[in-house]
Amino acid sequence: MELDRIVADIAAEMAAMTERGRVADYIPPLAAVPADRFGMAVIMADGTTHLAGDAEELFSIQSISKVFGLTLALGAVGDALWQRVGREPSGSAFNSIVQLESEHGIPRNPFINAGAIVIADVLLSGYAPREAIGNILRFVRSLASDDSISIDRAVADAELETGFRNFALANYMRAFGNLHHPVEMVLGVYFHQCAIAMNCRQLALAGRYLMNDGRVPSAGFCVVTPQRARRINALMMSCGHYDNSGDFAFRTGLPGKSGVGGGILAVAPGIASIAVWSPGLNQQGNSQLGSLALERLAQRTGWSVFEPRKG
Repeated sequence: MELDRIVADIAAEMAAMTERGRVADYIPPLAAVPADRFGMAVIMADGTTHLAGDAEELFSIQSISKVFGLTLALGAVGDALWQRVGREPSGSAFNSIVQLESEHGIPRNPFINAGAIVIADVLLSGYAPREAIGNILRFVRSLASDDSISIDRAVADAELETGFRNFALANYMRAFGNLHHPVEMVLGVYFHQCAIAMNCRQLALAGRYLMNDGRVPSAGFCVVTPQRARRINALMMSCGHYDNSGDFAFRTGLPGKSGVGGGILAVAPGIASIAVWSPGLNQQGNSQLGSLALERLAQRTGWSVFEPRKG
């Protein structure tokens, strides 16, 4: 198939790249990941799967998990969530604290760290931390139809040991009354969520509901309404790559969410769910080769939210 060739060609081009970015080194288990890895998975609306490179190798999804956390939180409290989290691009680094004071402890969006910490607080309501973590993991497993997906305990422990800035963000929001549970409990949920390990194939499977108006195509069940799926995609487009979101949207025309583990989940609505992984990051903390690979995929397929749908 032509798409098989496109995906294979892109993977070969990425393998030949010498400038691969810098692997995240502030979390020791991430620093140990070889920089030469690249994987890609494209899953079409009809279930056809196209894999290339290291698409079956597990990696820490990190901030990509914020998409799944947001979906659960919206299911729990609906639009009341937006009283505690904004919907605007931050224009700042993913772990920045600078805007919280002037904006009274309300994070700009759910995809920066502060916003995702508020989401974790929402997901704790009525649950012990272990139960909240279990709910997130079960949700991701159900989306991907794969019960083997698990949390990397070494990564979760390292997040706790090195997460001083996240503790600062959480304590600051607690001071403004925007966290309702003890900081240690909230961050326990957040760190374990970020430590979920998946491969590109599993991640692309988990993202299918955002490609398919809120429904999981193979199972047929509705995760969110079509309107909510569109709104999550809109937030991914405008905020999913932190202070690099505008450039990513400009280059790919697709909603996407990155993580410092080197993964990116991207969505071609009505067409495909796409996951790429390369651990080297650009200066904004997004996968350097993953971003380039998605740009080339969009160019060669014509997939874009700004173009008529193409199957």
